[in-house]
Amino acid sequence: MEIRIGVVDAPREVVIEVTDSADDIAEAYRGALGQSDGVLRLTDAKGRILLIPAARVAYLDLGSPGHRPVGFGMLEQ
Repeated sequence: MEIRIGVVDAPREVVIEVTDSADDIAEAYRGALGQSDGVLRLTDAKGRILLIPAARVAYLDLGSPGHRPVGFGMLEQ
């Protein structure tokens, strides 16, 4: 699933592909907001770790878990 993270005072959003569910990511974010250091820790689909200060997150776009079709196809009518 692709997620987009808007960071306060950053000109571009962060886009990563994760294997976690939207509920897991939302729970991790809620947990990070409740901690004194408040760091959101995410692991992307390739195993890389991303650390973002939770207080600096402007928004999380959790996208959809389905895969987008690639290529040309015909629509049935």
